[in-house]
Amino acid sequence: MGQNRMLWLLDALERDPRADAAIDKLARSVRALLPGRTRDALHGRWLGHPVHPLMVQVPIGTWMSAAVLDLCPGRDREAGLLVGVGLAAAGPAALAGAADWAELHRQQKRVGLVHAVTNTAAVGLYGASLLCRLTGRAGAGRAYGFLGLTAVGLGGMLGGHLAYRQASGANHAEEVPHVVGEGWHRIGTVDEFPADRPVRRAVDDVPVLVVRETGGTFHALAERCSHLAGPLSEGTIADGCVQCPWHGSVFRLSDGWNVRGPATAPQPAFDTRVVDGHVEISLRRADGTESPAEAPERAGEDEGHGPGI
Repeated sequence: MGQNRMLWLLDALERDPRADAAIDKLARSVRALLPGRTRDALHGRWLGHPVHPLMVQVPIGTWMSAAVLDLCPGRDREAGLLVGVGLAAAGPAALAGAADWAELHRQQKRVGLVHAVTNTAAVGLYGASLLCRLTGRAGAGRAYGFLGLTAVGLGGMLGGHLAYRQASGANHAEEVPHVVGEGWHRIGTVDEFPADRPVRRAVDDVPVLVVRETGGTFHALAERCSHLAGPLSEGTIADGCVQCPWHGSVFRLSDGWNVRGPATAPQPAFDTRVVDGHVEISLRRADGTESPAEAPERAGEDEGHGPGI
């Protein structure tokens, strides 16, 4: 069975470079207009996942409800009110979407640009719908409303492609606890890790970032950035944190906390210890537990090493 036509068109859109110059300019403008803390708030760092999908529920819900009322005689006033509420909520939702879009891969930005244009068209159609309703042209208002809902549906399909096919808002480090086995894993000798320099290792095929502080304490985090899988081992180490080289997310080395976005999820962190001159790491589980077989080993850790805190 061959690829369906819609998916073929979406894949072609991802590969089309004609809008790249405009995309780069728009992305720079978004970053320039939104200061760092504002961007973090719009990304949803405070929520733990992107806030844009939550915010779009208001305009989509109100406009869908308005369409249902438009099918019922004598409900023009209520439908118009819902159209207005949706228009008021569309602006903040679009701003959050723009903040996320500016920090995506190029292929994702190409789809995201068409997603934004389609939703802008929907806002324009609903604006025309509200104007017609306010000036007594209820029939035209309903017609514009149904056209707007069609545009919203197309925009939602593109947004779904971004989220689920292209994983634009996914936590790219979520699989780590499901792949890394329990217990301690030996990753090299102490002298293989120069002080204050990021080193890449692997445990159970999962890349791991290892940093040795000048004082000898080791820190280890999942190496692929939770935002879009950027290589943290190629990032910058400063002030007890690592900065992703791709989009600038900053993570605390001691526990993987996302100090700055666009990442909305922290990095999985590992406990560390040194045994007979070898560095060993163990994934720090969300519930803080460890297997009983490993507990006695921890009691015999070399002095001066252990969990990087």
